Amino acid sequence: MPQADRPAGLRTGLRGLTTRGRSFLAAGCTAALCAYVFGQDALLQIGVLLAALPLAAAFLLVRTRYRVAGGRRLSPYRVAAGQEARVHLRLDNVSRVPTGLLLLEDKVPYVLGPRPRFVLDRVEPRGFREVSYRVRSDLRGRYPLGPLQLRVADPFGMCELTRSFAASDVLTVVPQVQSLPAVRLTGEASGHGDSNTRTLALAGDDDVIPREYRHGDDLRRVHWKSTARYGELMVRREEQPLKARATVLLDTREIGHRGSGPASSFEWAVSCAASVGVHLMERGYRTRLLTDTGLAVPGPESGVIASVAEAAGLLLDSLAVVEQSDGGGLARAEEVLRLGGEGVIVAILGSLDDEQVARLGRLRRRAGGAVAILLDTATWAGLRHLLPDAPDEDATDQVRRLREAGWTVLPARAGDSVPALWRLAERTAGPAPYRNGAGS
Repeated sequence: MPQADRPAGLRTGLRGLTTRGRSFLAAGCTAALCAYVFGQDALLQIGVLLAALPLAAAFLLVRTRYRVAGGRRLSPYRVAAGQEARVHLRLDNVSRVPTGLLLLEDKVPYVLGPRPRFVLDRVEPRGFREVSYRVRSDLRGRYPLGPLQLRVADPFGMCELTRSFAASDVLTVVPQVQSLPAVRLTGEASGHGDSNTRTLALAGDDDVIPREYRHGDDLRRVHWKSTARYGELMVRREEQPLKARATVLLDTREIGHRGSGPASSFEWAVSCAASVGVHLMERGYRTRLLTDTGLAVPGPESGVIASVAEAAGLLLDSLAVVEQSDGGGLARAEEVLRLGGEGVIVAILGSLDDEQVARLGRLRRRAGGAVAILLDTATWAGLRHLLPDAPDEDATDQVRRLREAGWTVLPARAGDSVPALWRLAERTAGPAPYRNGAGS
């Protein structure tokens, strides 16, 4: 555990005098001055005593010999928006003398709640105290906790010094993740992502990764060019499982969303992307997050992720800090997807124009399956509360064009449930009338 910094010097102690200590010092100086003016030795003695008491308390507090160490533990360190996390604090007295009265204070952002303070009684030598507090935020993000501060006071309350610990932690508040039903997506291989399809390494002789011959290997798999090169019998590698891939495309354009705060269309889209991404990972897809800015998570330099939980954590951590962009289109995302072979694409989209609809039509040709969750952002701004059932002609035309291009389109309105929308993704491909809502 890190130890608190010990302030040194009498000047530091004087700055730490409390109101009581300053009052005693002022009274002592006044009494000494009056004793000098009136020639009263007894008053001088009283003045010296009053002034010496806070000075002695400050000196002794600065020179205190006990040392303390503090630590912090988050449970959990990653929490969904709107849920609580508990912060556990531990203070150890690592010296051989007991401590006095201590005031423990942790620094937290105002979004997480009021600053926690704890009064700790005397801590015995080599002893410790443990306290905890709860934090909660409706806004996603990464919030620093700390540094931990310890206020040390003398028994008479004359002086109070603050010692700080250098260590700090970060609480990550991620978007809310909703459990989605298992549906069969258009273009998806059998097994809902857990495909048993296998592929041979037959990309050409130069692309084969051979291995040495083992007893029982089929002689028809002998790779003669590698055999001649290495001077021993080599065979082609075994068949490798084909890993299903998916891309979650999140539209972060500021001009494509409406509303503000947790109730905005952008925050709904971020939560939807988190739910879809985690759902696809749990079903065996190698899933990445892509935004309209071209930012992909995980990036091309990332190594192999050990588990689904680790991959989901990386995706949620990225969504916890994603912000709206000032871009005007989806060109950068199209460049990232230009190579094709991306498996399933799930796009969460804000307001679109004709050019962006045309780009999405081209992207569809490069994917095995494509689902577009198209947000009717006007409903988040409250512009259609007078005519909640009236369809938007432009939105209806965009839905028609996307479906003609092969997208499975799910129009979404404010208040729609993500699981209810996702359930409709199984058999809604192709032309269909515009739907006003998915229900709650």
